[in-house]
Amino acid sequence: MTAFRMTPFERRAGLSLAALFMCRMLGLFLLLPVFAVAAKELPGGNDAARVGLALGMYGLTQAFMQIPFGLASDKWGRRPVVVFGLVLFVVGSIICAVGNDLFWITLGRAIQGSGAISAAVTAWLADATRDEVRTKAMAMIGASIGLTFAVSLVAAPVLVGWGGLTGLFWTIAALGVAALGIAAWVVPEAPRTVGSAPASLSGVVAHPDLLRLNLGVFTLHLIQVALFVVVPAALAQTGGLAAGALWKVYLPVVLASFVVMVPVIGVTERFATHRKTMLAAIAGLVLVCVFFAWAQRHFAWLVAALIAFFSVFNILEAMQPSLVSRVAPPALKGLALGFYNTSQAIGLFLGGALGGALASRLGPDSVFQAAAVLAAMWLLAAWGMKPLPARVSGRPDRASRSAT
Repeated sequence: MTAFRMTPFERRAGLSLAALFMCRMLGLFLLLPVFAVAAKELPGGNDAARVGLALGMYGLTQAFMQIPFGLASDKWGRRPVVVFGLVLFVVGSIICAVGNDLFWITLGRAIQGSGAISAAVTAWLADATRDEVRTKAMAMIGASIGLTFAVSLVAAPVLVGWGGLTGLFWTIAALGVAALGIAAWVVPEAPRTVGSAPASLSGVVAHPDLLRLNLGVFTLHLIQVALFVVVPAALAQTGGLAAGALWKVYLPVVLASFVVMVPVIGVTERFATHRKTMLAAIAGLVLVCVFFAWAQRHFAWLVAALIAFFSVFNILEAMQPSLVSRVAPPALKGLALGFYNTSQAIGLFLGGALGGALASRLGPDSVFQAAAVLAAMWLLAAWGMKPLPARVSGRPDRASRSAT
């Protein structure tokens, strides 16, 4: 039983990396609910295309830089790469804060996104945890991101009302500095496992199960963004809510989904049912997308559908990077997670484009139908994934090194 409990070292690594993610992701999420409205005060802010470019530029540079940063972390270590990426994030935030038009904000967003540290951070967590508890540790980060998203919906309007976009970007820069401090001095050093077999690039690029996991994160985040092109309007209409009050739905929904996720992850780790849990969650995603098409017209059922969606989303969000770290060649975990996070970024970008195009031409029902079809295709692809072999990590108990 003790094999499934996190050691003090693992808890410290998990909590500190979750805190790092919270600071950085809050800095990103704070912009989403308010930027389109607040940007109207800037020169060119009435041009929707320029506003969209400024908002989306972060994701574009993220997609290009995840693989180089992941590979660099394999070669030079996790901490220096993460620290360098956070320095870029802070510099980009400062450029946004002092810029007085959309050109400088777009440039700053590009520099923010170029510090693409998600793969390196996830690989750092994989280095610091045993296989038996890794999904639980990944769930800490997933939960912190979900909670941060809900907090941003409440805090963003307040911060913009206090200091405008300039004040918001200075707040984002401060959050980047906090994340930088955590990366430099709080997260414990973890030895990287290089493995006994030589690592090859083809073992990452062409591995069938890694390709399935990359497809999975691409599909999951495409569906997430596509759904949220139409779900907020349905919530506002059926619940009689103003846009600024939607956090009253999102916050309890996200918290309820954590209540579902935590025991599922615990059981999955204890009985090593990762493949079965993943397939069940994807099947649940198919059903949720079908259910959304009906639930969008009934507020209570729409909230229930959101709870179900975030429950399966959080389970898959925690499990998949854990599986990547276990399937990938040990010496190239950072590179494998770089490909994984690049797939995620592309899915986020295309989700908005696909959701918007379908909703404008065919209506909201088409978005839910397309999401269900994509989830069903993912389920068929994931069915061929092999069960994970039983592993004993063989690593010494890190509790004795928890102070290092």
